[in-house]
Amino acid sequence: MNLDKKQKQTNESFSYKWKKRETYENKFFKQKTYKWLVKRYFGSEKEKRRFFKNLKGKKLLDAGCGSGFSAGILFGSYLNNLKYLGVDSSNSINTARQRFKELGLQGQFKKADIATMKLKDKFDVIFCEGVLHHCSNPFKAFKNLISHLKRGGIIMFYVYRGKAPIREFVDDCIREKLQPLNNDAAWKKLIPLAKLGKILGDLNIKIKLNEDIELLEIPKGEYDLQRFFYWFFIKMFYDKNLSLEEMNHINFDWYRPLNCYRFHPKDIEQWLKKLKLKKKRFLVEYSGITVVTKK
Repeated sequence: MNLDKKQKQTNESFSYKWKKRETYENKFFKQKTYKWLVKRYFGSEKEKRRFFKNLKGKKLLDAGCGSGFSAGILFGSYLNNLKYLGVDSSNSINTARQRFKELGLQGQFKKADIATMKLKDKFDVIFCEGVLHHCSNPFKAFKNLISHLKRGGIIMFYVYRGKAPIREFVDDCIREKLQPLNNDAAWKKLIPLAKLGKILGDLNIKIKLNEDIELLEIPKGEYDLQRFFYWFFIKMFYDKNLSLEEMNHINFDWYRPLNCYRFHPKDIEQWLKKLKLKKKRFLVEYSGITVVTKK
């Protein structure tokens, strides 16, 4: 694979993160992730079951599979009824193989760049959870994925959404400061940020804005104080059920990779239009944009 410098750094960041399995493998974290994935891609358990009902024997491509965490959680034992191929350009592919073996899940894995790979097969379903925004050229990678999708096939993907102006500025500032550090040093450097998130979260304070703050792109409404800072000023994840290391895992995931594009809904709408894809689900949240579309 011929990867540019930023893509190599991004890959190394994820290889490092996914090997730290103790920071994302606890029962609560997996249950929380499962509920979030079902909500975004299907809306309900009923719709999820309906989707999987007709997938037996179909080919599934997990594009940018990482450690196989998201696909393993969302698809679970259904994977044993599918022809699963996990592709990733980082060394996390080795972690994925090990996780699938431990979980008794069947699947094949291939180390390749989703932006340039040329696979022999075409797939009925492509799952690309939180990967495209970490590619050096996200649309190029997306277009290449579509070339691997069967006519009538489904692609499910998620990309980061552009945030409020202060949050965007701070995110890039932190990312730049972490750049010269190795992964261990970057992980440690982010710990005080996780601690700040915990301090604010433990306060359990609500605030209410009676009008929009248009200059800062902050809509009116009631907010938990920690989430108010989180969405509009600086990412510092907090959940009372997670340890400091587990919360730092989520912050590291955001701040460490140099490739970290953010999009507005109209950007993704243009992608679908250019490639003549039929939109089936298009969910816009503060965190990102979830899309299910048909070729």
